[in-house]
Amino acid sequence: MTKIKFCGNKTASAIEAMNEILPDYAGFILSPRFRRYVPKDELTRLTAMLDRQIKRVGVFVDNPFEEVKSSLESGIIDIAQLHGSEDDNFILRLKELTKKPIIKAFKIASDADIIRARSSPADYILLDSGTGTGKSFDWSLIKNLGREFFLAGGLCPENAAEAIEKCRPYCLDVSSGIETDGEKDPEKMKKFAENVRSKK
Repeated sequence: MTKIKFCGNKTASAIEAMNEILPDYAGFILSPRFRRYVPKDELTRLTAMLDRQIKRVGVFVDNPFEEVKSSLESGIIDIAQLHGSEDDNFILRLKELTKKPIIKAFKIASDADIIRARSSPADYILLDSGTGTGKSFDWSLIKNLGREFFLAGGLCPENAAEAIEKCRPYCLDVSSGIETDGEKDPEKMKKFAENVRSKK
């Protein structure tokens, strides 16, 4: 079954909803220049509330290497998602030193982007239209990718099943598509999970 990642979490109410729904992954933005940024003290509080069945993903956008490394080593997050210009060397060093899984995000606009994503040494790749654009890219580009991937960008309860049928992703990654007025909406979160889990 396709896995579920709810990203951009920053409130206790979002955590409560996730503990009821049990997505596979919960993402937290750890780069200060983004609206959904969660400071370290708040991250500690929120992740302590989160059901341990849910993997905690720290989302970094060109953060210093040592900061990402220490976040993984501290155990406050289980997985690092790199959403900036981090290169293969950055990923390989991080994997070697922390022994933790790495997700590398790629902005997809052409076949060349797919080729680049396919060759990444990251444990997982994430295909997106950008950083928090709320829009999807041309899913037909995904054909013949040849490895498991997270799909992000423009996802919502209404198109989750279609995304699974057309793209066959390992995981659907959603943020703004489960929000109302910029905040996580428990009803949209539930509906998204229901629609994903209805696809066998």
